[in-house]
Amino acid sequence: MASYNLEFSCDTAENTLAWIHSIIDFLDSYRFFLEAHVVNFFKDRLWENVDKEWIDCLRNESSENLVQIPSGVVQEYWPPSLKKFVLTSRSLAIRREQANLSKVLPDMHLASLNQVLTQGMNPKKKHEVEVLAGVVSCIAKGVGASTVVDVGAGQGYLAQVLSFEYQLPVIAIDASSHHARVTDARAERIKKHYFSKLRKTGSGSHFNIPKTVTCQILSTETLKALSRSSLQKDLADLELVEESAETESSLLLAGLHACGDLSVTMLRSFLDCKEIRAVVSIGCCYNLLSEEGSESADFQCGFPMSKGVKSTKFSLGKSSRDLACQSAERWKGLGIDASLHNFNLHALRAAFQMVLFHYYPETLEKSPIVGRQGKALLRQQHRKEESTDSMNFVDHNILKRGNIAKANGTGEYHIEGTGNADENHFSDPVLLASASIKSGSMAGKTSGAFSNGSSNQISINEDTKKYLLFEEFSVSALSRLGFSHLKEVDFSQIWKETEPFATLIGPYWSLRTALGPIIETILLLDRLLYLQEHDSYLETMILPIFDPKLSPRNMALIAKKI
Repeated sequence: MASYNLEFSCDTAENTLAWIHSIIDFLDSYRFFLEAHVVNFFKDRLWENVDKEWIDCLRNESSENLVQIPSGVVQEYWPPSLKKFVLTSRSLAIRREQANLSKVLPDMHLASLNQVLTQGMNPKKKHEVEVLAGVVSCIAKGVGASTVVDVGAGQGYLAQVLSFEYQLPVIAIDASSHHARVTDARAERIKKHYFSKLRKTGSGSHFNIPKTVTCQILSTETLKALSRSSLQKDLADLELVEESAETESSLLLAGLHACGDLSVTMLRSFLDCKEIRAVVSIGCCYNLLSEEGSESADFQCGFPMSKGVKSTKFSLGKSSRDLACQSAERWKGLGIDASLHNFNLHALRAAFQMVLFHYYPETLEKSPIVGRQGKALLRQQHRKEESTDSMNFVDHNILKRGNIAKANGTGEYHIEGTGNADENHFSDPVLLASASIKSGSMAGKTSGAFSNGSSNQISINEDTKKYLLFEEFSVSALSRLGFSHLKEVDFSQIWKETEPFATLIGPYWSLRTALGPIIETILLLDRLLYLQEHDSYLETMILPIFDPKLSPRNMALIAKKI
Protein backbone atom coordinates (compact mmCIF):
# COMPACT_ATOMS: atom_id res chain seq x y z
CA MET A 1 0.00 0.00 0.00
CA ALA A 2 1.45 3.31 -1.06
CA SER A 3 -0.43 5.53 1.35
CA TYR A 4 -1.23 5.54 5.03
CA ASN A 5 -4.35 7.69 4.54
CA LEU A 6 -6.78 5.61 2.54
CA GLU A 7 -10.37 6.67 1.89
CA PHE A 8 -13.11 4.12 1.30
CA SER A 9 -16.84 4.24 0.75
CA CYS A 10 -19.63 1.68 0.95
CA ASP A 11 -22.43 3.74 -0.59
CA THR A 12 -22.67 1.40 -3.60
CA ALA A 13 -22.03 -2.30 -4.15
CA GLU A 14 -19.06 -1.45 -6.35
CA ASN A 15 -17.43 0.73 -3.72
CA THR A 16 -18.11 -1.78 -0.98
CA LEU A 17 -16.49 -4.56 -3.01
CA ALA A 18 -13.47 -2.38 -3.79
CA TRP A 19 -12.99 -1.78 -0.06
CA ILE A 20 -13.25 -5.51 0.61
CA HIS A 21 -10.63 -6.27 -2.05
CA SER A 22 -8.23 -3.76 -0.46
CA ILE A 23 -8.65 -5.46 2.90
CA ILE A 24 -8.07 -8.92 1.45
CA ASP A 25 -4.93 -7.77 -0.39
CA PHE A 26 -3.55 -6.34 2.84
CA LEU A 27 -4.43 -9.32 5.05
CA ASP A 28 -2.87 -11.83 2.65
CA SER A 29 0.56 -10.58 3.72
CA TYR A 30 -0.19 -11.26 7.38
CA ARG A 31 -1.70 -14.72 7.33
CA PHE A 32 0.73 -15.75 10.07
CA PHE A 33 -1.12 -13.35 12.41
CA LEU A 34 -4.58 -14.45 11.33
CA GLU A 35 -3.94 -18.17 11.72
CA ALA A 36 -2.08 -17.91 15.03
CA HIS A 37 -3.39 -18.11 18.55
CA VAL A 38 -1.53 -16.34 21.33
CA VAL A 39 -1.87 -19.36 23.65
CA ASN A 40 0.64 -21.07 21.34
CA PHE A 41 3.10 -18.17 21.60
CA PHE A 42 5.86 -20.20 23.24
CA LYS A 43 4.99 -23.58 21.74
CA ASP A 44 5.13 -22.32 18.14
CA ARG A 45 7.67 -19.53 18.76
CA LEU A 46 5.26 -17.09 17.14
CA TRP A 47 7.53 -14.05 17.50
CA GLU A 48 9.86 -15.54 14.89
CA ASN A 49 7.22 -14.90 12.20
CA VAL A 50 7.32 -11.15 12.81
CA ASP A 51 9.76 -8.76 11.17
CA LYS A 52 12.82 -8.81 13.46
CA GLU A 53 13.19 -5.04 13.16
CA TRP A 54 9.66 -4.63 14.53
CA ILE A 55 10.25 -6.99 17.45
CA ASP A 56 13.59 -5.41 18.33
CA CYS A 57 11.93 -2.00 18.31
CA LEU A 58 8.89 -2.95 20.36
CA ARG A 59 10.40 -5.30 22.92
CA ASN A 60 11.44 -2.33 25.05
CA GLU A 61 8.38 -0.22 24.27
CA SER A 62 6.15 0.85 27.17
CA SER A 63 3.00 -1.18 27.71
CA GLU A 64 0.96 2.03 27.39
CA ASN A 65 2.25 2.59 23.85
CA LEU A 66 1.79 -1.07 22.91
CA VAL A 67 -1.92 -1.19 23.76
CA GLN A 68 -2.51 1.87 21.58
CA ILE A 69 -1.25 0.11 18.45
CA PRO A 70 -4.70 -1.41 17.64
CA SER A 71 -6.08 2.15 17.61
CA GLY A 72 -3.51 3.22 15.02
CA VAL A 73 -1.19 5.15 17.32
CA VAL A 74 2.47 5.08 16.28
CA GLN A 75 5.70 6.60 17.59
CA GLU A 76 7.95 8.71 15.37
CA TYR A 77 11.08 6.68 16.13
CA TRP A 78 9.57 3.41 14.91
CA PRO A 79 10.76 1.85 11.63
CA PRO A 80 8.84 3.15 8.59
CA SER A 81 7.55 -0.32 7.70
CA LEU A 82 6.13 -0.76 11.21
CA LYS A 83 4.40 2.61 11.12
CA LYS A 84 2.98 1.78 7.71
CA PHE A 85 1.53 -1.51 8.99
CA VAL A 86 -0.19 0.15 11.95
CA LEU A 87 -1.52 3.17 10.04
CA THR A 88 -2.70 1.16 7.06
CA SER A 89 -4.48 -1.24 9.39
CA ARG A 90 -6.30 1.67 10.93
CA SER A 91 -7.19 3.29 7.61
CA LEU A 92 -8.70 0.05 6.25
CA ALA A 93 -10.99 -0.36 9.26
CA ILE A 94 -14.42 1.21 9.38
CA ARG A 95 -14.62 4.29 11.58
CA ARG A 96 -16.07 3.48 14.99
CA GLU A 97 -16.57 6.93 16.53
CA GLN A 98 -20.19 7.35 17.60
CA ALA A 99 -22.19 9.06 14.86
CA ASN A 100 -24.03 12.34 15.32
CA LEU A 101 -27.40 10.62 15.35
CA SER A 102 -29.43 13.81 15.34
CA LYS A 103 -27.77 14.70 12.05
CA VAL A 104 -28.07 11.28 10.41
CA LEU A 105 -31.58 10.62 11.74
CA PRO A 106 -33.08 14.12 12.22
CA ASP A 107 -36.50 12.73 13.17
CA MET A 108 -35.11 10.62 15.99
CA HIS A 109 -36.27 11.27 19.55
CA LEU A 110 -33.98 9.94 22.26
CA ALA A 111 -35.90 9.36 25.48
CA SER A 112 -34.14 9.48 28.82
CA LEU A 113 -35.02 6.26 30.60
CA ASN A 114 -36.35 6.21 34.14
CA GLN A 115 -35.08 3.98 36.94
CA VAL A 116 -38.02 1.60 36.63
CA LEU A 117 -37.15 0.76 33.02
CA THR A 118 -33.40 0.55 33.63
CA GLN A 119 -33.57 -1.62 36.76
CA GLY A 120 -31.04 -4.41 36.42
CA MET A 121 -29.12 -2.76 33.57
CA ASN A 122 -25.44 -1.98 33.93
CA PRO A 123 -24.16 1.31 32.39
CA LYS A 124 -23.23 -0.46 29.14
CA LYS A 125 -26.65 -2.05 28.70
CA LYS A 126 -28.45 1.17 29.65
CA HIS A 127 -26.49 3.11 27.03
CA GLU A 128 -27.16 0.51 24.35
CA VAL A 129 -30.87 0.15 25.03
CA GLU A 130 -31.44 3.89 25.37
CA VAL A 131 -29.79 4.68 22.03
CA LEU A 132 -31.03 1.68 20.07
CA ALA A 133 -34.62 2.19 21.18
CA GLY A 134 -34.52 5.73 19.80
CA VAL A 135 -33.04 4.54 16.50
CA VAL A 136 -35.54 1.68 16.12
CA SER A 137 -38.49 3.94 16.91
CA CYS A 138 -37.35 6.46 14.30
CA ILE A 139 -36.86 3.81 11.60
CA ALA A 140 -40.15 2.07 12.42
CA LYS A 141 -42.11 5.29 12.02
CA GLY A 142 -40.23 6.15 8.84
CA VAL A 143 -41.18 2.88 7.10
CA GLY A 144 -44.63 2.56 8.67
CA ALA A 145 -43.83 -0.68 10.51
CA SER A 146 -46.74 -1.61 12.77
CA THR A 147 -44.79 -4.09 14.92
CA VAL A 148 -41.19 -4.40 16.09
CA VAL A 149 -39.74 -7.90 16.46
CA ASP A 150 -36.91 -7.94 19.01
CA VAL A 151 -34.76 -10.90 17.88
CA GLY A 152 -32.69 -12.59 20.58
CA ALA A 153 -34.49 -10.45 23.16
CA GLY A 154 -32.86 -11.95 26.25
CA GLN A 155 -34.51 -10.47 29.33
CA GLY A 156 -36.51 -8.06 27.21
CA TYR A 157 -34.80 -4.77 28.04
CA LEU A 158 -35.09 -3.34 24.53
CA ALA A 159 -38.60 -4.71 23.99
CA GLN A 160 -39.87 -3.14 27.21
CA VAL A 161 -38.39 0.28 26.47
CA LEU A 162 -39.91 0.25 22.98
CA SER A 163 -43.27 -0.80 24.42
CA PHE A 164 -43.56 1.37 27.51
CA GLU A 165 -41.55 4.44 26.52
CA TYR A 166 -42.15 4.58 22.75
CA GLN A 167 -45.58 2.91 22.73
CA LEU A 168 -44.71 0.50 19.94
CA PRO A 169 -46.24 -3.00 19.58
CA VAL A 170 -43.34 -5.39 20.21
CA ILE A 171 -42.81 -9.14 19.98
CA ALA A 172 -39.78 -10.39 21.91
CA ILE A 173 -38.35 -13.60 20.39
CA ASP A 174 -35.77 -15.69 22.20
CA ALA A 175 -34.71 -19.33 22.13
CA SER A 176 -34.87 -19.57 25.92
CA SER A 177 -38.25 -20.07 27.58
CA HIS A 178 -36.63 -18.89 30.81
CA HIS A 179 -35.88 -15.54 29.19
CA ALA A 180 -39.51 -15.28 28.11
CA ARG A 181 -40.67 -15.82 31.69
CA VAL A 182 -38.21 -13.22 32.99
CA THR A 183 -39.37 -10.76 30.32
CA ASP A 184 -43.04 -11.29 31.19
CA ALA A 185 -42.41 -10.94 34.93
CA ARG A 186 -40.36 -7.79 34.44
CA ALA A 187 -43.01 -6.29 32.15
CA GLU A 188 -45.67 -6.88 34.81
CA ARG A 189 -43.63 -4.96 37.37
CA ILE A 190 -43.06 -2.09 34.95
CA LYS A 191 -46.75 -2.07 33.99
CA LYS A 192 -47.77 -1.34 37.57
CA HIS A 193 -45.56 1.74 37.60
CA TYR A 194 -46.98 3.03 34.31
CA PHE A 195 -50.59 2.33 35.33
CA SER A 196 -50.02 4.38 38.45
CA LYS A 197 -48.43 7.16 36.41
CA LEU A 198 -51.30 7.21 33.90
CA ARG A 199 -53.94 7.33 36.64
CA LYS A 200 -52.23 10.31 38.25
CA THR A 201 -52.09 12.23 34.98
CA GLY A 202 -55.58 11.19 33.89
CA SER A 203 -54.28 10.43 30.41
CA GLY A 204 -56.01 7.06 29.97
CA SER A 205 -55.08 3.53 30.85
CA HIS A 206 -53.84 1.92 27.64
CA PHE A 207 -50.28 1.20 26.63
CA ASN A 208 -48.44 -1.55 24.82
CA ILE A 209 -46.91 -4.50 26.64
CA PRO A 210 -44.35 -6.67 24.81
CA LYS A 211 -45.48 -10.17 23.83
CA THR A 212 -42.99 -13.00 24.16
CA VAL A 213 -42.42 -15.93 21.82
CA THR A 214 -40.02 -18.82 22.43
CA CYS A 215 -38.57 -19.89 19.10
CA GLN A 216 -35.52 -22.07 18.52
CA ILE A 217 -35.04 -21.15 14.86
CA LEU A 218 -35.85 -17.82 13.27
CA SER A 219 -37.41 -18.42 9.85
CA THR A 220 -39.41 -16.59 7.21
CA GLU A 221 -42.40 -18.80 8.00
CA THR A 222 -42.26 -17.80 11.66
CA LEU A 223 -42.10 -14.11 10.79
CA LYS A 224 -44.98 -14.38 8.34
CA ALA A 225 -47.03 -16.09 11.02
CA LEU A 226 -46.21 -13.27 13.42
CA SER A 227 -47.30 -10.66 10.91
CA ARG A 228 -50.65 -12.41 10.42
CA SER A 229 -51.35 -13.32 14.02
CA SER A 230 -52.90 -11.34 16.83
CA LEU A 231 -49.63 -11.73 18.75
CA GLN A 232 -50.15 -15.09 20.49
CA LYS A 233 -47.61 -15.95 23.12
CA ASP A 234 -46.73 -19.44 21.98
CA LEU A 235 -45.21 -20.46 18.68
CA ALA A 236 -47.38 -23.59 18.65
CA ASP A 237 -50.44 -21.33 18.70
CA LEU A 238 -49.00 -19.31 15.84
CA GLU A 239 -48.86 -22.40 13.65
CA LEU A 240 -52.62 -22.88 14.07
CA VAL A 241 -53.49 -19.45 12.69
CA GLU A 242 -55.24 -19.61 9.32
CA GLU A 243 -53.40 -17.60 6.69
CA SER A 244 -56.48 -15.54 5.87
CA ALA A 245 -57.66 -15.12 9.42
CA GLU A 246 -55.68 -11.99 10.18
CA THR A 247 -54.66 -8.90 8.33
CA GLU A 248 -50.95 -8.87 7.62
CA SER A 249 -48.94 -6.26 9.50
CA SER A 250 -45.58 -4.79 8.54
CA LEU A 251 -42.58 -5.64 10.72
CA LEU A 252 -39.25 -4.18 11.72
CA LEU A 253 -36.58 -6.65 12.88
CA ALA A 254 -34.27 -5.39 15.62
CA GLY A 255 -31.36 -7.28 17.13
CA LEU A 256 -29.14 -5.99 19.91
CA HIS A 257 -26.02 -8.15 19.71
CA ALA A 258 -27.78 -11.14 18.22
CA CYS A 259 -25.04 -13.76 18.49
CA GLY A 260 -23.26 -15.54 15.67
CA ASP A 261 -25.43 -16.60 12.76
CA LEU A 262 -28.58 -15.07 14.23
CA SER A 263 -27.54 -11.64 12.94
CA VAL A 264 -27.12 -12.90 9.38
CA THR A 265 -30.35 -14.91 9.60
CA MET A 266 -32.12 -11.61 10.31
CA LEU A 267 -30.75 -10.17 7.07
CA ARG A 268 -31.82 -13.19 5.02
CA SER A 269 -35.29 -13.06 6.57
CA PHE A 270 -35.50 -9.35 5.75
CA LEU A 271 -34.97 -10.09 2.06
CA ASP A 272 -37.14 -13.21 1.96
CA CYS A 273 -40.17 -11.87 3.84
CA LYS A 274 -42.12 -9.04 2.18
CA GLU A 275 -43.82 -8.26 5.48
CA ILE A 276 -40.52 -7.03 6.94
CA ARG A 277 -40.07 -3.39 6.02
CA ALA A 278 -36.78 -2.70 7.83
CA VAL A 279 -34.00 -4.29 9.85
CA VAL A 280 -31.67 -2.83 12.48
CA SER A 281 -28.98 -5.38 13.29
CA ILE A 282 -26.04 -5.05 15.67
CA GLY A 283 -23.99 -8.22 15.55
CA CYS A 284 -21.55 -9.75 18.01
CA CYS A 285 -19.83 -13.06 18.82
CA TYR A 286 -18.14 -13.36 15.43
CA ASN A 287 -16.31 -16.37 16.82
CA LEU A 288 -19.64 -18.24 16.73
CA LEU A 289 -20.26 -17.54 13.05
CA SER A 290 -20.36 -20.52 10.73
CA GLU A 291 -17.94 -20.17 7.85
CA GLU A 292 -17.93 -21.64 4.39
CA GLY A 293 -15.66 -24.65 4.23
CA SER A 294 -15.82 -25.39 7.97
CA GLU A 295 -17.42 -28.49 9.43
CA SER A 296 -20.24 -26.48 11.04
CA ALA A 297 -21.19 -24.55 7.91
CA ASP A 298 -24.16 -25.30 5.70
CA PHE A 299 -25.17 -23.82 2.37
CA GLN A 300 -26.26 -20.67 4.21
CA CYS A 301 -23.22 -19.99 6.35
CA GLY A 302 -22.58 -16.87 8.35
CA PHE A 303 -19.50 -15.88 6.33
CA PRO A 304 -19.25 -15.10 3.55
CA MET A 305 -22.79 -14.01 2.68
CA SER A 306 -22.18 -11.95 -0.44
CA LYS A 307 -21.39 -13.24 -3.91
CA GLY A 308 -18.55 -10.72 -4.09
CA VAL A 309 -16.65 -12.13 -1.13
CA LYS A 310 -17.43 -15.72 -2.10
CA SER A 311 -15.84 -15.10 -5.49
CA THR A 312 -12.54 -14.15 -3.83
CA LYS A 313 -12.28 -17.55 -2.04
CA PHE A 314 -11.14 -15.58 1.01
CA SER A 315 -11.46 -17.36 4.37
CA LEU A 316 -10.92 -16.29 7.95
CA GLY A 317 -11.02 -19.25 10.33
CA LYS A 318 -12.04 -19.28 13.98
CA SER A 319 -8.84 -17.70 15.26
CA SER A 320 -9.39 -14.67 13.01
CA ARG A 321 -13.05 -14.42 13.95
CA ASP A 322 -12.03 -14.49 17.60
CA LEU A 323 -9.72 -11.58 16.82
CA ALA A 324 -12.60 -9.58 15.33
CA CYS A 325 -14.18 -9.48 18.80
CA GLN A 326 -11.32 -7.39 20.24
CA SER A 327 -11.87 -3.75 21.21
CA ALA A 328 -9.18 -1.29 20.15
CA GLU A 329 -10.97 1.56 21.91
CA ARG A 330 -10.95 -0.22 25.26
CA TRP A 331 -7.30 -1.21 25.02
CA LYS A 332 -6.34 2.38 24.15
CA GLY A 333 -7.73 3.58 27.47
CA LEU A 334 -5.74 1.13 29.61
CA GLY A 335 -3.13 2.50 31.96
CA ILE A 336 0.25 0.97 32.76
CA ASP A 337 -1.03 -1.46 35.38
CA ALA A 338 -4.02 -2.66 33.34
CA SER A 339 -1.98 -3.16 30.17
CA LEU A 340 0.70 -5.11 32.04
CA HIS A 341 -2.07 -7.15 33.65
CA ASN A 342 -3.37 -8.00 30.17
CA PHE A 343 0.06 -9.10 28.91
CA ASN A 344 0.75 -11.11 32.06
CA LEU A 345 -2.49 -13.03 31.59
CA HIS A 346 -1.48 -13.99 28.07
CA ALA A 347 1.98 -15.01 29.28
CA LEU A 348 0.51 -17.25 32.01
CA ARG A 349 -1.83 -18.98 29.59
CA ALA A 350 0.84 -19.41 26.90
CA ALA A 351 3.28 -20.87 29.44
CA PHE A 352 0.58 -23.27 30.64
CA GLN A 353 0.17 -24.38 27.01
CA MET A 354 3.72 -25.68 27.27
CA VAL A 355 2.70 -27.78 30.29
CA LEU A 356 -0.01 -29.38 28.17
CA PHE A 357 2.35 -29.76 25.21
CA HIS A 358 4.99 -31.64 27.22
CA TYR A 359 2.84 -33.59 29.67
CA TYR A 360 -0.74 -33.76 28.37
CA PRO A 361 -0.52 -33.77 24.54
CA GLU A 362 -3.80 -35.65 24.13
CA THR A 363 -5.59 -32.84 25.99
CA LEU A 364 -3.85 -30.16 23.96
CA GLU A 365 -5.31 -31.60 20.75
CA LYS A 366 -8.82 -30.86 22.06
CA SER A 367 -8.15 -27.09 22.33
CA PRO A 368 -9.01 -26.98 26.04
CA ILE A 369 -10.59 -23.96 27.71
CA VAL A 370 -9.32 -23.34 31.22
CA GLY A 371 -11.55 -20.42 32.17
CA ARG A 372 -10.53 -17.17 33.80
CA GLN A 373 -8.66 -18.29 36.89
CA GLY A 374 -5.65 -16.29 35.69
CA LYS A 375 -7.59 -13.07 36.17
CA ALA A 376 -8.70 -14.19 39.60
CA LEU A 377 -5.15 -15.06 40.65
CA LEU A 378 -3.76 -11.72 39.46
CA ARG A 379 -6.57 -9.82 41.18
CA GLN A 380 -5.86 -11.79 44.36
CA GLN A 381 -2.18 -11.01 44.11
CA HIS A 382 -2.92 -7.32 43.52
CA ARG A 383 -5.17 -7.13 46.58
CA LYS A 384 -2.53 -8.82 48.72
CA GLU A 385 0.13 -6.39 47.56
CA GLU A 386 -2.14 -3.42 48.26
CA SER A 387 -2.74 -4.70 51.79
CA THR A 388 0.95 -4.69 52.73
CA ASP A 389 3.64 -2.06 52.88
CA SER A 390 6.04 -4.40 51.07
CA MET A 391 6.11 -5.35 47.40
CA ASN A 392 7.75 -8.67 48.38
CA PHE A 393 4.52 -10.28 49.62
CA VAL A 394 3.85 -13.86 48.51
CA ASP A 395 0.46 -15.44 49.22
CA HIS A 396 0.84 -18.53 51.42
CA ASN A 397 -1.61 -20.33 49.14
CA ILE A 398 1.01 -20.12 46.37
CA LEU A 399 3.64 -21.61 48.67
CA LYS A 400 1.23 -24.24 49.89
CA ARG A 401 3.87 -26.97 49.70
CA GLY A 402 6.01 -25.59 52.52
CA ASN A 403 6.18 -24.17 56.03
CA ILE A 404 7.32 -20.56 56.23
CA ALA A 405 8.06 -19.25 59.69
CA LYS A 406 9.07 -15.72 60.64
CA ALA A 407 12.53 -15.41 62.16
CA ASN A 408 12.48 -13.62 65.55
CA GLY A 409 11.39 -10.18 64.37
CA THR A 410 14.06 -9.95 61.68
CA GLY A 411 11.55 -9.70 58.83
CA GLU A 412 13.09 -12.82 57.30
CA TYR A 413 11.39 -16.15 56.62
CA HIS A 414 12.78 -19.65 56.81
CA ILE A 415 11.68 -22.45 54.51
CA GLU A 416 11.42 -25.56 56.59
CA GLY A 417 12.42 -28.33 54.22
CA THR A 418 11.83 -32.04 54.29
CA GLY A 419 15.30 -32.59 55.71
CA ASN A 420 16.78 -34.22 52.62
CA ALA A 421 16.85 -31.28 50.22
CA ASP A 422 20.12 -30.70 48.44
CA GLU A 423 21.89 -27.65 49.89
CA ASN A 424 22.61 -26.31 46.41
CA HIS A 425 18.94 -26.67 45.51
CA PHE A 426 18.29 -23.33 47.22
CA SER A 427 20.87 -21.34 45.27
CA ASP A 428 18.48 -20.92 42.33
CA PRO A 429 15.43 -18.69 43.05
CA VAL A 430 13.28 -20.60 40.58
CA LEU A 431 14.21 -23.95 42.06
CA LEU A 432 13.78 -22.46 45.50
CA ALA A 433 10.24 -21.51 44.65
CA SER A 434 9.48 -25.03 43.54
CA ALA A 435 11.27 -26.74 46.43
CA SER A 436 9.50 -29.76 47.85
CA ILE A 437 8.25 -28.33 51.16
CA LYS A 438 5.32 -29.17 53.36
CA SER A 439 2.14 -27.11 53.41
CA GLY A 440 1.93 -24.42 56.05
CA SER A 441 1.18 -20.77 56.63
CA MET A 442 2.84 -17.39 56.91
CA ALA A 443 3.19 -15.82 60.30
CA GLY A 444 3.17 -12.27 59.01
CA LYS A 445 4.01 -9.96 56.15
CA THR A 446 7.09 -10.57 54.06
CA SER A 447 9.54 -7.71 54.06
CA GLY A 448 12.85 -9.45 53.93
CA ALA A 449 14.18 -12.65 52.36
CA PHE A 450 13.61 -16.39 52.37
CA SER A 451 16.24 -18.55 54.01
CA ASN A 452 16.81 -22.31 54.18
CA GLY A 453 18.33 -22.03 57.60
CA SER A 454 21.87 -21.54 56.28
CA SER A 455 23.74 -18.52 54.97
CA ASN A 456 22.05 -18.80 51.55
CA GLN A 457 19.19 -16.28 51.53
CA ILE A 458 16.99 -15.50 48.54
CA SER A 459 14.82 -12.42 48.16
CA ILE A 460 11.27 -12.96 46.97
CA ASN A 461 11.50 -10.65 43.99
CA GLU A 462 9.11 -9.98 41.11
CA ASP A 463 10.58 -12.75 38.93
CA THR A 464 10.07 -15.34 41.67
CA LYS A 465 6.53 -14.17 42.31
CA LYS A 466 5.75 -14.51 38.61
CA TYR A 467 7.02 -18.07 38.63
CA LEU A 468 4.99 -18.93 41.73
CA LEU A 469 1.91 -17.46 40.11
CA PHE A 470 2.56 -19.53 36.98
CA GLU A 471 2.81 -22.70 39.03
CA GLU A 472 -0.42 -21.99 40.89
CA PHE A 473 -2.15 -21.07 37.64
CA SER A 474 -1.01 -24.34 36.07
CA VAL A 475 -2.12 -26.49 38.99
CA SER A 476 -5.48 -24.72 39.07
CA ALA A 477 -5.93 -25.06 35.30
CA LEU A 478 -5.06 -28.77 35.34
CA SER A 479 -7.57 -29.31 38.12
CA ARG A 480 -10.18 -27.44 36.07
CA LEU A 481 -9.46 -29.79 33.17
CA GLY A 482 -10.18 -32.78 35.39
CA PHE A 483 -6.67 -33.85 36.41
CA SER A 484 -7.01 -34.40 40.14
CA HIS A 485 -3.88 -36.57 40.29
CA LEU A 486 -1.15 -34.59 38.59
CA LYS A 487 1.87 -35.97 36.81
CA GLU A 488 5.34 -34.97 38.02
CA VAL A 489 5.49 -31.73 36.06
CA ASP A 490 8.78 -29.83 36.05
CA PHE A 491 7.22 -26.37 36.25
CA SER A 492 10.58 -24.69 36.88
CA GLN A 493 12.05 -26.06 33.65
CA ILE A 494 9.08 -24.88 31.61
CA TRP A 495 9.33 -21.47 33.22
CA LYS A 496 13.03 -21.28 32.35
CA GLU A 497 12.22 -22.07 28.73
CA THR A 498 9.46 -19.49 28.40
CA GLU A 499 10.38 -16.61 30.72
CA PRO A 500 13.14 -15.09 28.50
CA PHE A 501 10.58 -14.54 25.72
CA ALA A 502 7.66 -13.42 27.89
CA THR A 503 8.35 -9.73 27.22
CA LEU A 504 7.69 -10.35 23.51
CA ILE A 505 4.05 -11.25 24.12
CA GLY A 506 3.05 -7.59 24.50
CA PRO A 507 4.44 -6.53 21.09
CA TYR A 508 3.09 -9.64 19.36
CA TRP A 509 -0.38 -9.39 20.89
CA SER A 510 -0.61 -5.67 20.06
CA LEU A 511 0.45 -6.11 16.42
CA ARG A 512 -1.94 -9.00 15.91
CA THR A 513 -4.80 -7.16 17.60
CA ALA A 514 -4.31 -4.26 15.19
CA LEU A 515 -5.87 -6.52 12.55
CA GLY A 516 -9.02 -7.12 14.63
CA PRO A 517 -10.88 -3.97 13.47
CA ILE A 518 -10.11 -4.84 9.83
CA ILE A 519 -11.54 -8.34 10.23
CA GLU A 520 -14.70 -6.97 11.82
CA THR A 521 -14.89 -4.50 8.94
CA ILE A 522 -14.83 -7.21 6.29
CA LEU A 523 -17.52 -9.15 8.17
CA LEU A 524 -19.74 -6.05 8.26
CA LEU A 525 -19.05 -5.11 4.65
CA ASP A 526 -19.84 -8.65 3.53
CA ARG A 527 -23.29 -8.33 5.13
CA LEU A 528 -23.85 -4.93 3.61
CA LEU A 529 -22.75 -6.14 0.17
CA TYR A 530 -25.14 -9.08 0.47
CA LEU A 531 -28.03 -6.62 0.76
CA GLN A 532 -26.68 -4.34 -1.95
CA GLU A 533 -26.35 -7.25 -4.38
CA HIS A 534 -29.92 -8.46 -3.89
CA ASP A 535 -32.08 -5.41 -4.23
CA SER A 536 -31.41 -1.95 -5.68
CA TYR A 537 -34.60 -0.71 -3.99
CA LEU A 538 -33.07 -0.91 -0.55
CA GLU A 539 -31.71 1.95 1.49
CA THR A 540 -28.77 0.62 3.50
CA MET A 541 -26.16 2.03 5.85
CA ILE A 542 -23.65 0.99 8.49
CA LEU A 543 -23.84 3.39 11.41
CA PRO A 544 -21.81 3.46 14.66
CA ILE A 545 -24.61 4.24 17.10
CA PHE A 546 -22.95 3.53 20.47
CA ASP A 547 -19.96 5.00 22.25
CA PRO A 548 -17.27 2.40 21.39
CA LYS A 549 -15.58 2.79 24.79
CA LEU A 550 -18.80 1.64 26.44
CA SER A 551 -19.97 -0.79 23.77
CA PRO A 552 -17.23 -2.07 21.43
CA ARG A 553 -19.71 -3.81 19.08
CA ASN A 554 -21.34 -0.52 18.18
CA MET A 555 -21.99 -0.86 14.42
CA ALA A 556 -25.64 -0.99 13.37
CA LEU A 557 -26.51 -2.35 9.94
CA ILE A 558 -29.73 -0.56 8.97
CA ALA A 559 -31.73 -1.44 5.87
CA LYS A 560 -35.13 -0.23 4.66
CA LYS A 561 -37.32 -1.25 1.75
CA ILE A 562 -38.32 1.80 -0.26
